[in-house]
Order: sequence, then C-alpha cells, then structure tokens
Amino acid sequence: MSTGELITRARRLAAHEGRWMASLGLWATRRSHGVGDGDTAVGYARAQAPTMYGLVFFFAIETAGVSFMLAEYPVAHLVMLLLDLYTVFLVLGLQAAAVTRPHVLRPGELRVRRGAVLDLRIPLDRIASVGHDLRFPDANRPEDGVLDVAIASQTSITITLTAPVTAVSLWGRRTQVRTVHWHADDPRTAVAAIRNLLPADG
Repeated sequence: MSTGELITRARRLAAHEGRWMASLGLWATRRSHGVGDGDTAVGYARAQAPTMYGLVFFFAIETAGVSFMLAEYPVAHLVMLLLDLYTVFLVLGLQAAAVTRPHVLRPGELRVRRGAVLDLRIPLDRIASVGHDLRFPDANRPEDGVLDVAIASQTSITITLTAPVTAVSLWGRRTQVRTVHWHADDPRTAVAAIRNLLPADG
C-alpha cells in the first residue's frame, strides 16, 4: 500500500471517528442527522441494541477491574484507563450513530444508512421492486452487484433496481450494486411507505 493510500485511509478513519463522536452529541440532545421536514426516518438500531449495551456493560466492568489491578502502576494504569474509556465511548458512539442516522425516505430518494459507515442514496425511480425479506447473509460469501446492509447479522428488506447505484465503503471502495438487502425495525411499514412514494410506473 502506497503512502498516499495510507494517508487517504487515515483521513477516512478520522472522518468516521468524528461522525460517531458527533452522534453522541446528537443522541444526548435527541436529534437526528440528515432528516428534514417532511422526511420519514426509518429506524434500524433496535436489533443491535442488546448486544451493544451488553458490550458497554462488559467493558465498564473490565475498566473497573483493570484500574484496581494496576492501581500501583500509575503509568500503566493511566494508559489502560484511557484505552478502556475510549472503547466504552466507541461502542456507545456506534450505537448512537445507528440511532441518530436512520434510513431516510423522502420524495424521489431513499437513503440507506448504517451508522457512520455507509450512506447510500437510491433514486426512487430506479427501484424495480421492494419487499419484506428476512435474511441472514453470509459476510464471507459476497455476491456481485449485491449489497448487504446487515444489522445484528440480519436484513429484512430487499430492493432490486432497474439501474445500478454506487456504494462507497468506509475505505473509499466504490461498488456498483443492483440489489440491496437492508434492515429496518419495522420492515413492513417501511416497505409500504416506499411503495407509496414510488413513481406510477415503478
């Protein structure tokens, strides 16, 4: 990997860090990112909440335990405390990003998002079909032209497109996709809302 690529990746990682940190502030003030007047927010964070809060509890207990064990070693104690606190805030930030950055449905467009990692804009006039479709995709067996936006290892809605859209990964990789599997807390309501906004010939 070239120096330029490393710098680009570092910038993208820093931007991701900034997004989830900002999400903590949005979460604390009960605000959402990218949801305007007249838009429909489609939540998806509920499925992963038990796991994320469980991890926060585990890391908080670990932080207390490690702090006790390293109390007599000030430097090591400080280093581990900072790392553990960062980990706790990271997990909280990832959940906050999922809560405050929902999917967004508006006339002419659907934004499919996954926290601070993915933001895919799909023109409604490119949607050939949309339906409730519970799936548990295998991340180790990706399919060409298919994007799995799984939450808690599941997707619940499938969209097929008449023309591809470009999905950009966290590291900047661009992929043309014609089928999108994604998750919503209430998939049937989300599907009905999308169908209601599709063009007459959609």
